[in-house]
Amino acid sequence: MQNILHSQEPALSRGWMLGDGHFTTMHARRGRVRLWPLHKARLIDACQRLHMAEPDWTAIEAELAALPDEGDRVVRLTLLRGPGGRGYGIAGCGDTVVALNVSPFPAHYLTWREQGIDLGLCEGRLGSSSLLAGLKTVNRLEQVLLKAELEARELPEGVVLNEEGTVMEAVTANLFWRKGDAVFTPELATGGVHGTLRRWVISELGKQVQEISAPLETLQQADEVWLTNALMGLVPVRTVAGRDLGGDFSMTRALQQRYEQID
Repeated sequence: MQNILHSQEPALSRGWMLGDGHFTTMHARRGRVRLWPLHKARLIDACQRLHMAEPDWTAIEAELAALPDEGDRVVRLTLLRGPGGRGYGIAGCGDTVVALNVSPFPAHYLTWREQGIDLGLCEGRLGSSSLLAGLKTVNRLEQVLLKAELEARELPEGVVLNEEGTVMEAVTANLFWRKGDAVFTPELATGGVHGTLRRWVISELGKQVQEISAPLETLQQADEVWLTNALMGLVPVRTVAGRDLGGDFSMTRALQQRYEQID
């Protein structure tokens, strides 16, 4: 028999019924959350763009400081708009609700970093939404459908294009590619997620990185391609939609070494 959930917590109903919230997923290594200042900055920006009250950062940072001082863990910090009246309106909503979840670290990411992966091409396309572009909202149904496609096709990851055929990102990661000395990453004004490790790479490489709109062929003609997210780190790409890139991981390896030196 179907179990029916009767929610007694109105604060969570906006997240459940409207997707009214956002989150960040972090890598905790030996009890320390890596790149916490970048994660916090992204959460603050999202609160401002979504007209949400900021949470108690002191309380959150105290919780993060109490993480077990061993191994690697995944830490997800979710912020949901507080309780209010029925419907879309946000007037009178209460304090932001904070949810902190800790889970095991995906061990296969370590293999990906070392060996690289083959990147497929997703048939599903990302829709355009300038209101939400760059944000990591709790409504991730596009990514759910794209991940289902990867699983059905037995692909580890895939390039995702938008409705115009422009490269946007991978299903769970941001994309970078190098051609000669120039480095490129998709311009995300109409979609995608501004990942924290994406921001770190752009900061590390400075003016060497250009944010552009490009078709799939540009990615396939690159000298080097890599993926980034806070958990997988920097992952070299061997092939893109069947096109062999030649195995030059030189910049990826250099960035991996620099990233391992920081918390």
